[in-house]
Amino acid sequence: MVSIDLAGKTALVTGASSGLGAAIAETLARAGAAVAVNYHQNRDGAEAVVRRITDTGGRALAYQADVADTGAVAEMVGAARNSLGPVTLLINNAGREERIAPPAELTWDDYQRMIDLNLKAVYNTSQAVYPDMRGARWGRIVNIGSVAFNRPFPGSSTYVAAKGAMLGMTRGLATELGKDGITVNLVAPGWVPVERHSGAPEAALAKLVAETPLGRHGVPEDVAGVVLFYCSDLAAFVTGTSLTVNGGLMVYP
Repeated sequence: MVSIDLAGKTALVTGASSGLGAAIAETLARAGAAVAVNYHQNRDGAEAVVRRITDTGGRALAYQADVADTGAVAEMVGAARNSLGPVTLLINNAGREERIAPPAELTWDDYQRMIDLNLKAVYNTSQAVYPDMRGARWGRIVNIGSVAFNRPFPGSSTYVAAKGAMLGMTRGLATELGKDGITVNLVAPGWVPVERHSGAPEAALAKLVAETPLGRHGVPEDVAGVVLFYCSDLAAFVTGTSLTVNGGLMVYP
């Protein structure tokens, strides 16, 4: 029987107070990792995730930081190191659609905010954890992208541009950091209804299900399982890749 054991590892999951991030944090904790649960504003949600982990015997602490703020990220990683151990598992999950609008209505500030949240954040966290990963000669960085990069939806120009840049950074970092024993990969979820999608039209959701070969929407645990694989030694020779988790909605040649 194959099992994944992350005991002795410390993971930082950004944007982990709800949705995909919460599921990822709890999945890594069940595999034995200590988890730094990052949040920006939802302290109650982050503390609830921590309680669910600790109530089942795991180790976790909540850390507030805007991942687009370089200093705040460095401080968070230092605090996690002191309390939970050096971070050698990094999951860059924080991200959302800031503004959905036609291209003609978007300003550069709209694009910049998305770049800060989806690209600068990856830069900040990767820079902060790199010394400990290099020292351990082992590390896993998993970035959460989106299938919107391959299948943009109306009004998503800023989001798609930022997620595309995240994929580029994933490939670049994988090429540069492999010599240090660090893998860098990207998971691109399809439609996974979470709290921030509560207003999505029912007709559109039904259409997506009808078009999906597996006949259902994704759930956060679908994404968390793939992240767990990338964090494990099962994926020791996998880096620079992008794996879609979409139930077959988009099949690539």
